[in-house]
Amino acid sequence: MICGVDEAGKGAVLGPMVVGGVGCEEMGDLPPGVKDSKALTPKRRATLYDEITGSFPWTVIEVSAAEIDHLREEMSMNTIVARAHAGVIAALAPQTAYVDACDVNEERYAATVTALGSPCPVIARHHADALFPVVSAASIVAKVSRDRRIIELQEAFGAIGSGYPSDTVTIAYLREQIRADGVPPVFARRSWKTVEEMMKDRRQRSLGDFFA
Repeated sequence: MICGVDEAGKGAVLGPMVVGGVGCEEMGDLPPGVKDSKALTPKRRATLYDEITGSFPWTVIEVSAAEIDHLREEMSMNTIVARAHAGVIAALAPQTAYVDACDVNEERYAATVTALGSPCPVIARHHADALFPVVSAASIVAKVSRDRRIIELQEAFGAIGSGYPSDTVTIAYLREQIRADGVPPVFARRSWKTVEEMMKDRRQRSLGDFFA
């Protein structure tokens, strides 16, 4: 068996990062139309997700915002991703793993994933989700899984947007929560520069009010 691994939510400021893995015997075994999740509509992603998870070995690892903050005290974000990639590969136990490289140096990233616990050879490539159908399948599983977690957070906390710093809804939500509560929401990545700058701005405003 081979497997593909990809993640969703690496750069988000709200919510978890989800790493997905899918196994198959041959690339051609996967459902027709499997491609990079970003190139699919939400409806098509959901349909393919059901087909993939219903017929092939798969797994996901969810890394919460709090865990990311904790791990970033001792390692880079790329290493956090590689650690989760290795965990997914270990869970599926394939003969070969294909992963989306999160390092400018593909070979170095493959070596990092291997050193962090991959039980098999790792082939790391930039844009692997567009090059290898098995990684495309993993990207679909990761993306749909994370989107569902974001929907759960939206149902619990309101309009939080997509969770990415580029989303104006997300930024407005974060800014209002920090203004109202004095701290970011529990599912925010506090080590992210976006949050740090908002907290710094709030402290400066509070000092200004104190000395006014």
